[in-house]
Amino acid sequence: MESKLTGGNLIPINLEGKRAVVTGGGRGIGREIAVSLAEAGADVCITARSRDQLEATADLIGKKGKKALIVEGDARLPETADKVIAKTVEEFAGIDILVNNAGMEMMKPLFDCGPQDFDRVMDVNVKSMVMFTKAAGGPMKNQNYGRVVNMASTGSYIAGPRQSLYHASKAACAHFTKATAIEWARYGITVNAIAPGWIDTELISHLTEDREKLDKYLKAVPLRRLGKPEEIGPTAAFLCSDLSGYMTGTVVVIDGGLMIP
Repeated sequence: MESKLTGGNLIPINLEGKRAVVTGGGRGIGREIAVSLAEAGADVCITARSRDQLEATADLIGKKGKKALIVEGDARLPETADKVIAKTVEEFAGIDILVNNAGMEMMKPLFDCGPQDFDRVMDVNVKSMVMFTKAAGGPMKNQNYGRVVNMASTGSYIAGPRQSLYHASKAACAHFTKATAIEWARYGITVNAIAPGWIDTELISHLTEDREKLDKYLKAVPLRRLGKPEEIGPTAAFLCSDLSGYMTGTVVVIDGGLMIP
């Protein structure tokens, strides 16, 4: 994978020899991130609940000439993080990169939300991120090197109706990223995040299946279109590379201009 900088010089995003884990790697943004990491040279462990989706992603990784490791599991369960990281270290003899991509959205008025809704959103979007980061942090600390990338959202900063729980979880993601970046800088581990806007995945099917509603939302996006999952992957690869070695605690917004004041 190459990154074009000013002056016409091409500087490669080089992840050759790196070992990565991508949660929620079976589809959408997670799949594109896993493929981008493989294209840059990394071997990639992908985890999610759907075996069929993981196998499809693994096939794409293999076509890039890299190893793919599939570990099925529910990211909400603490034991899943330990299992995935342990299998990655066993298979790849270590781990250098963790991308916490597993996530869900919930469109529901707060008055209609119960404790089970809160638990579900926070378990998927926050607890899984914390548990995977902690599990991967041990091996990274021991080798004095690591790259962690979390999946935040424009909802980490801007709010909307019927998304109280989702936006609260993504705000937690952004601040967890910053706090962990401070704590782990001494171990040679950088912790950054990506905050996508409206990306065309199943996560926003409630928009894409309603053209009138979608058009209304796109009026707030200066580029007047949805983003594509493949527009997220290269940024993740950059944040996982040594090109971003002096970046930590940063949340990179990819939103078509949605958050421009």
